[in-house]
Amino acid sequence: MGWQANTTSHLEKIVSGTGGALGIFAIFWFSRDMLGLYGAALMVASMGASAVLLFAVPHGALSQPWPLLGGHVVSAIIGVTVAQYVPNMVIAGSVAVGGAILVMHYLRCIHPPGGATALSFVIGGPHVHSLGYHYVIEPVMVNAFIILFIAIVFNYVFEWRRYPVAWYKREQESEPEQPSPEVIGRGDLKFALRAMNLTLDVSEPDLEKLFLLAKQHASEVHLDIEEIAAGRYYSNGRYGEEWEVRYIVDEIQSSQPEEDIIRYNVVAGKRRHVRESVNRLDFARWAAYEVFLNENSWQRVSD
Repeated sequence: MGWQANTTSHLEKIVSGTGGALGIFAIFWFSRDMLGLYGAALMVASMGASAVLLFAVPHGALSQPWPLLGGHVVSAIIGVTVAQYVPNMVIAGSVAVGGAILVMHYLRCIHPPGGATALSFVIGGPHVHSLGYHYVIEPVMVNAFIILFIAIVFNYVFEWRRYPVAWYKREQESEPEQPSPEVIGRGDLKFALRAMNLTLDVSEPDLEKLFLLAKQHASEVHLDIEEIAAGRYYSNGRYGEEWEVRYIVDEIQSSQPEEDIIRYNVVAGKRRHVRESVNRLDFARWAAYEVFLNENSWQRVSD
């Protein structure tokens, strides 16, 4: 069914929802004055889908400025054009959405809410139809710029939310790279993506970083699963924002020791007060060593 674990923190979830609410609030008031309540509801439905991408998945390839602006504008053009030449609403809506998907593919601006933008004009009724191609500029393009501006400003406040990704990419490329024969380069990633022949909502820099982090994690020395016990504190031994101390609250036994469920609280670090559960093997891979609190300092338990 696609049900997967969500590894984001509670703070990240709250930030995503808050950003989406701010973006839609601004767009709704603008569209209401122009299109009326019914027309605004159709337009906000399209931009609401964009808000999910820009604020819940700001690093995604489909969330970047060109897919946002290009996807909405080209879809709006197609929606207006189809509505003018195809009188049947069912056929017009189908052709508008299919045509928007096709053109977005070729223009490299795939943005799923664009399909809703094309469809909104087709089913928008006389008030929306009266706008004609002006619909492309106002409200579509203006609304797209509004939510883009809010996304840039809002996400900038939170340093871990890089938007647009291209800005972060330029900062990274300004630093000297240390090539290594063991590192998969972006050329290798591009080849793999072409071989898969799929559109993935993830940028190449993030794929590269994901691989490097996974490789680093696999190569590090971690605790054995037998050393993990409830009532103890463990640290990942990292520095800066990645440093963390977890306290194991309890354990749920299973037939396979590595699959035992470990429930823990984060007691120190950036994610303090977060409560989560993982299996024993994943916790052992994360933990570098056991620690204890000595006055106000976390110290490693000696062997």
